[in-house]
Amino acid sequence: MAPAEWPDNPAPARADWRDTLRAATDLALLGIVTALASAAVLTAGAALATASAAIHRWTVDGHWPDLRDLAGRFWRGLLPGAVATVVAVVGALLLAGNAVLISAEVVPGGTAMLVGTVLLAALVAGFAGLVVVEIGRGAGGWRAAVRASWRIAERRPLAVPAAAGVVGLAAVLTVLVMPILAPILLGYTLFALHAVLRRFNRR
Repeated sequence: MAPAEWPDNPAPARADWRDTLRAATDLALLGIVTALASAAVLTAGAALATASAAIHRWTVDGHWPDLRDLAGRFWRGLLPGAVATVVAVVGALLLAGNAVLISAEVVPGGTAMLVGTVLLAALVAGFAGLVVVEIGRGAGGWRAAVRASWRIAERRPLAVPAAAGVVGLAAVLTVLVMPILAPILLGYTLFALHAVLRRFNRR
């Protein structure tokens, strides 16, 4: 199934501060629920895909999907999401392990190799952010989302660094503010990723 077209207009313009506050509250709640649904680790893929789909729906027509739709999507996405989660975790562990070994001078490379590893990890995180957006837009599965994200990266090379910046900023805020606020930031991060990708796809 082909992903939905990017809408000409995102969510309807917010009328006043109460609507803005409501949107902020909804995104914070979405982040909390997504974090709770990801607590079992292997459910993280399904949780992120469901949250991304909810944000896509909201940005298209200004309304959130109902709980039955979200629960059904989460349930259907458990198995493919678990596979995607395992792949992501293995990749993250490999990059982190490589950075630790370089830092401990167990393997050669020094500062230059460490910096390169960190930059690679940031780009991988950015690309993963694109994939999460695409799966939420209805790319038809994780493999299809990866292919769609790759095409975006080819057409708009700056999309990956931009997404990496969003993920990196969220990580920094989590560390600098309070780790306990990470679930709240998750909802805003997903929304920011959707906004970034919409901007690049309009150019």
